[in-house]
Amino acid sequence: MKTQKHVSQIIIAATPHMVGDGFRVQSTLPGGTRSEGNRISPFIMMDYAAPNYIPPSVRPKGVGEHPHKGFETVTIVYQGELEHRDSTGSHGLLFPGDVQWMTAAGGILHEEKYSDAFSKQGGKAEFAQLWVNLPKAFKNNPPSYQNLTQAAIPVIKVSEEGYVRVIAGEYDGVKGAASTFSPVNVYDIHLKKDDKITLSIPENFNTAAVVFRGEADVNGQPLKGVETALFEKEGTEIIITALKDTAMLVLSGEPIDEPIFAYGPFVMNTEDEIRTAIDDYNAGKMGVLN
Repeated sequence: MKTQKHVSQIIIAATPHMVGDGFRVQSTLPGGTRSEGNRISPFIMMDYAAPNYIPPSVRPKGVGEHPHKGFETVTIVYQGELEHRDSTGSHGLLFPGDVQWMTAAGGILHEEKYSDAFSKQGGKAEFAQLWVNLPKAFKNNPPSYQNLTQAAIPVIKVSEEGYVRVIAGEYDGVKGAASTFSPVNVYDIHLKKDDKITLSIPENFNTAAVVFRGEADVNGQPLKGVETALFEKEGTEIIITALKDTAMLVLSGEPIDEPIFAYGPFVMNTEDEIRTAIDDYNAGKMGVLN
């Protein structure tokens, strides 16, 4: 018998803060590298940049060259244009609807900024970035990059205008666009007022629903932007009814039952591994940006 997952906690997004010189973001998940991390594993954190007008600029703003190791970053663009470069030689332009899934793994350098064209003309930007942990067995793999264009991401219609984009995992028998190292579902959900959907989630998965814009009833709990619902593991269903036009993400994944030790842009299993990551970065072992 199917039962609903109980909402265990509602989290209001943190006060906006700047990342680099161009990204004004709010943290939407509890710190996945702290004591509560087992509640959201394999997810580590997620920042949301709410719709914001970016004035024209000669020099693209954003975040300059910096390292990562031991996890993956997932960037979802809703409005505006972002540009990515990394030490694997990958270079990508992200337009509305595109997703960048970067596997830092054994170590990578990258930068992410507004694109040259968008910077020159200015405009409204909106995006989210999710950090996903890697199991220990894959933390030292070669880094890689998945550029998932809007056209490559499966779309499931749930009403005349409502839809679910399957970025990762599986929804109603449809497999997502991204390849992952552990079982993860990332659903990008856009509903019109009064749309109703039912999601089936494995009972052992950690699950979070994050409303960016609008308002929805989520298993009997009203949730508005920018708020996050965390769920108990028991139960297999999440029923969402849009109270207004709503944009949201639902994240679920099999917990990674391993220690987490994090320092800035590095997420490993032990303090010694963090020290090695810092040494590798300082020694130039994470490559260079071309």
